Amino acid sequence: MSGLNASLAYFLGVVIFAAVVRLLLKKWPSFGFILEFASSFMLVACRLEVQTIVEVGEWAGGLGPDVTVTILFVVLLTHGVICGATGNPNLAILRFLQLEATTLSTLAAVAALFLGAHVALLVAGYYWSLELTDMHMIKNLMARECSTSLLVSLLQGSFTECVCALIFHLIQLNLHRRHALIRVPLIAVLLTFLSYTARGYTSAYVNPSLAYGLTFFCSGFTWAEYTLVYWLGSFTGMTLALFLYMGHIPRIFSQNLLYSQKTRFRVPKGESSPEVLEVLRAHGE
Repeated sequence: MSGLNASLAYFLGVVIFAAVVRLLLKKWPSFGFILEFASSFMLVACRLEVQTIVEVGEWAGGLGPDVTVTILFVVLLTHGVICGATGNPNLAILRFLQLEATTLSTLAAVAALFLGAHVALLVAGYYWSLELTDMHMIKNLMARECSTSLLVSLLQGSFTECVCALIFHLIQLNLHRRHALIRVPLIAVLLTFLSYTARGYTSAYVNPSLAYGLTFFCSGFTWAEYTLVYWLGSFTGMTLALFLYMGHIPRIFSQNLLYSQKTRFRVPKGESSPEVLEVLRAHGE
């Protein structure tokens, strides 16, 4: 239990930092990349501690899978409440593909996301080195020989990440206009479900910067192989989800290839003015 108390204090510290940064910079949209940094830092730092509880706490601390899954859900829910739909390079690129962000702002956001993940690695490593509990002492000894999350072949891993990213982004796109009280818990449940279901494959991170922080420094595969699975696989799934949702990729081409847009206007009886005919023609294209 003392291990969980130390973890709770760690979680609170990370969450307070991210919340303060977002609160201070919320009024300056031009500093959006710093918000992405804070969001990525919070997500990766918390998931690293969740990973510690899963790897060490289940056998050294007597914590059951129900406890670890609950902790993961609470972390994802808290991140969604505080940071919203941020902390994921694929979401930043998605906004770019939807013409909602510029090239420069997208590059800055992606760079900030990976920087936040790396800083979270350094902070978590320092926290473990303090060895506040037996669980963290064991984790500190294991830190240099961490276990990879990729437990299958590259082809299976890429396919798993692609499918999980496709499912996640399709649901996220359909929920993005819903109220946060509905959207945030559902997204947290979905990510928890995907992570638990794919734990024997890739852990379904569907987030390149999160995967960078949690498994890229573990032995078993090269960085190029990790990139193929966790970056290219999840990016492909995100792109397919956007295409299936909109019928096209706005940044690449404007013509809808999947869905026809039939006009909902009815032509009034009698003669129609040229303006009305022009409007109907425009909606019918």
